[in-house]
Amino acid sequence: MILAIDIGNTNIVIGCIEEDRILFVERLCTDVKKSELEYAISVKNVLEIYGVDRRELQGGIISSVVPPVTGTIRNAAAKVIGKELLIVGPGVKTGLDIRIDNPAQLGPGLVVGAVAGIEEYGCPLVIIDMGTATAFTVVNEKSQVIGGMILPGAGVALDALISRTSQLPKISLDPPRKLIGSNTVDCMKSGVLYGNASCIDGMIGRIREELNTSITVVAAGGMAKYIIPYCRERIRMDDALLLKGLNLIYKRNQ
Repeated sequence: MILAIDIGNTNIVIGCIEEDRILFVERLCTDVKKSELEYAISVKNVLEIYGVDRRELQGGIISSVVPPVTGTIRNAAAKVIGKELLIVGPGVKTGLDIRIDNPAQLGPGLVVGAVAGIEEYGCPLVIIDMGTATAFTVVNEKSQVIGGMILPGAGVALDALISRTSQLPKISLDPPRKLIGSNTVDCMKSGVLYGNASCIDGMIGRIREELNTSITVVAAGGMAKYIIPYCRERIRMDDALLLKGLNLIYKRNQ
């Protein structure tokens, strides 16, 4: 059994994997101000909630797009499980064939998602990671990562809208009663949910047109559950995609 942690700008995804089986997927808030001890307590509490015996953990692996937090969480997790954790980065075997201008620019989270997506769903493939940003990763029929797109995440766009306007309130992302809202809150909900869904549908259509082939589309990330149900394209949701990728990379480096 291993401990897998993916550190994003908004959330930290944490889970345990035993013989390729994801035992659980949980999220913690990413906070650069938290101490090593505070993160250690959070990790310890999550393991205890799911009844995981720390002594059964053989190791762990971390991917991170938040460098100031990476070392803190690595040390915190090591303190809890008593073992060093592998960090996804230069020198780590991933098995990916990256064909972008500068392969080093492909973020660890996108690397991990691509590794899992290729293994789990085949190619050609589009992976949509919906967190602080909405990032598309495109993999061609030869299992080569050829590029993608990055746009503001739904939560970030909503926060910007509220902060830049004087009369729009903070809202939840509960479904609106109908597409055409008849009050401010429902208009905002419809705009965020249906607007982002339409954007994703449109991007998928353009990717398919450029590749000139059918594609499999997979979505992951904390915002996926809010937006993807409103998409018209066929999109598979996989909340454990990044943990699956971390598990694969961990095994490739043993």
